[in-house]
This record gives sequence, structure tokens and C-alpha cells, in this order.
Amino acid sequence: MKYTTTHLVYYSPTRTSAQIAEHIARGTGFVHMIESDLTYDPTSSPISIQDELAIFAVPVYAGRVAPVARERLSRLEGSHTPAIIAVVYGNRHYEDALIELRDLAISRGFVPIAAGTFIGEHSYSRPEMPVAAGRPDQADCEQAEFFGKQAVEKLAKLTVLDETALLAVPGNIPYKEVKPSTPAAPVTRKELCTACGLCIELCPTSAIRFDQDGEIETDPVLCTKCCACVKECPNQARVFDTPYTAMLHANFSARREPEIFL
Repeated sequence: MKYTTTHLVYYSPTRTSAQIAEHIARGTGFVHMIESDLTYDPTSSPISIQDELAIFAVPVYAGRVAPVARERLSRLEGSHTPAIIAVVYGNRHYEDALIELRDLAISRGFVPIAAGTFIGEHSYSRPEMPVAAGRPDQADCEQAEFFGKQAVEKLAKLTVLDETALLAVPGNIPYKEVKPSTPAAPVTRKELCTACGLCIELCPTSAIRFDQDGEIETDPVLCTKCCACVKECPNQARVFDTPYTAMLHANFSARREPEIFL
């Protein structure tokens, strides 16, 4: 089959995974593009992708596919559908996230033909302690586009989509165990907050709301620590203090580059 449409599927609270997906799609050269943004869509209605080239992009949390992304990707329904998969991590390591995404795609009826790992600014990055700040940058986006071009060239050469021929990617099975973390969430600096409500709109799990006094409050149990509210607050009124920021800055500041698997 000759494909003419890419179907982007991503979960991207801070837009890093979305950027990578969009640039991969641009690199394919396909004229038509459909987007399924799962970031703010917690519904369970199926998303069927049949005669299109799927592109999946999700963030890495603790070396695994972000749990909310994994849950929302379960809505997908492919039918022997080719897919390009990508994970975006904060410059530490992607560990088992890529192989987990590959297996998840296969379980939903897709055939991964190409895989990539890309770097995005870490959720915990701060101006005074940057961790992959500003990424994906221009070089990352150019590599994502070239990756999309390579994937399509490979797809054109395939005479049959063989679901039994697993795309080889790094990672371990069983996947890395992720232990429960202590609930925590960004806090609001009341002296700077104007109660504009942008943080409420940005939260992918509806963890932020107005309390009975009209002030911002956050449910730490629902919070995934994506820190979209921290990065996008126009008044710098949201703060997430964690010792992991200093650790990441000290140990994982050296630039890492995307990896491609075809």
C-alpha cells in the first residue's frame, strides 16, 4: 500500500514529545497529517488508525513510558498498521521505555518499522540548574526530520509488513520496576499568583483547581510532576523544589544525542 497520511499520536504536557512527532512527520514528506493529542484527552473512546503511517511520541518517566501516556495509548486500534515510535527523555537515560513502547504498539495492532530516542528539557530543569534546557533544539528537530525520511524510505522498500519480525531496540524484558514515589506537587507562590487559571488548563490529570477561597490548590496524588504548570506560568508563581534537580544537573548535564533504530 502507498501511504499518503501520517497520524501523529502523542502525550506531551510540556510539548517536547509533540515537537518531535511533528518534525518526524515533516520528514516523511507526506501531504496529509492527522493529530491525536492525548495530553488532555482522558476519554476511553477508541482511536482507529488503519491506512495511515502512525507516529507515536511519548515522554520517559523513570526509564519507562510515562504511566498516563501508557494508559491513554491503550485506546489505539491498528490493523497491521506501520508505525514510527519515539520516546523523549530528560538527558538521563531512556532505559526500557523504547522497548516498552514497541511492545505496546504491537499489542495494539501496529507494526513498528523505526524507532528513535530524543532529548527534551527535563521536567525538573530550572534556570539556575538546567538539565537539557531548550531541547529539543534546532539540531534535534533536524535529526527528527531526517529520521522521518529514513523511516519512509525503509517503508517503501518493505514488500510485506511482518508482525513477527520484531524491530530490535535497546531495553530489558521484564521492564525496569518502577517503585511508587511519594506524592508531591508544585506549590503556588501566592504573592505572585494572579489566579489566571492557566495552570489548571495545562494540567493533564486535572490535579490543579481553585479552592473554596478562589486560590490555586494542587492534589499531590493526581500530580505526575510533569511541571508544565511551572514552566508555563506567566508570573513564575508555580515552584517545584526537589533535590533531584541538583542531582540531575550535577550528573546529567553533558549533552546526549538522539539514537535511531531502523
